[in-house]
Amino acid sequence: MADDTALFSGSVTTTGRSEALRLEKSFFRANPEFRQRAKVTARMVGPGHVLVTVEGQPVDALEPDPLVSAFLAFLERDMLSDPSRLAPAPAGRAEALRTLLEGVTVTDEDLIPDDVTF
Repeated sequence: MADDTALFSGSVTTTGRSEALRLEKSFFRANPEFRQRAKVTARMVGPGHVLVTVEGQPVDALEPDPLVSAFLAFLERDMLSDPSRLAPAPAGRAEALRTLLEGVTVTDEDLIPDDVTF
């Protein structure tokens, strides 16, 4: 897999009767899973931003959401690239969280309601 932070240029073009995204060849060299005729899925994640995934790629059973997976991969790369920036949370913060969550019980089967935002 290529460096997830690499940038590749491209353009929107027409191919036959369809619109297409055209990317420079170095993208495909660096990411061979996007070989010709690979089936992909495009998901809008915000205005002007799309997440393209190759269908049939293995999905982490613990983290099937591609955006969360991408964010966690970013955090991992960042922590590994400069571990000196890591610092433990202050003891007072942990105690404040314990107090806040006192009496709260959850299970892996609990669902977060749709009206909850982070």
